[in-house]
Amino acid sequence: MPFEALQTRNVWVFDLDNTLYPAECDLFAEIDQRMTDFVARFLRMDKVEARKVQKQYYAEHGTTLNGLMSLHGMDPADFLAHVHEIDLSPLPQTPDLAAALKALPGQKYIYTNGSRRHAERVTDYMGLSGIFDGQFAIEDSDYTPKPNQSSYDAFLERFGFAPDRAVFFEDLARNLAPAHAMGFSTVLVHSEKDWSHEPENARPAASGDDRPDHIDYVTGNLTQFLQGLTA
Repeated sequence: MPFEALQTRNVWVFDLDNTLYPAECDLFAEIDQRMTDFVARFLRMDKVEARKVQKQYYAEHGTTLNGLMSLHGMDPADFLAHVHEIDLSPLPQTPDLAAALKALPGQKYIYTNGSRRHAERVTDYMGLSGIFDGQFAIEDSDYTPKPNQSSYDAFLERFGFAPDRAVFFEDLARNLAPAHAMGFSTVLVHSEKDWSHEPENARPAASGDDRPDHIDYVTGNLTQFLQGLTA
């Protein structure tokens, strides 16, 4: 798809973690550890076993949260409150990104598998609060994560725009497949960080090579990509 085709679109949808900020910040490392701690405490097992369960649930249920809810009847509020209360100091201040987002015509939304509070904390810290027209978090999809179709349907029902007007930015290629099928233009935000320690389907994109057909564009620098749209 020619780059100019994006300039005809006027709805901009952004994943949060490892998309609005670089994966190299490694913010997820603390979230990941706090998930392990929670699983160990909740299921009363040691941390080595808890980590295996955590990754198994992610692979089988889309998120560790979904696995704990489905199999153990866990209260999601307790989980989200624990895992997302993290140190945000690795995040950059991003005045250039803020300016590039403001320059985009039309509506801007955040769509994350994280919690509302996490999205609010991150955008506030990065100086991006007040830029987005809405945020859609895991609570808003009844705790059903991307890439489940029902999550995308709930997102569109909430904000009421046609996908063929919109561009979707994500770091996980699998989350772009349903969006592309619905009519979104898709942009994969990739990173050179080594994610080999994570299950394959949990790794943010490490390269723009050999991208699947459901990815229209690839960028390693979100700010520069957005600046190119409005230059």
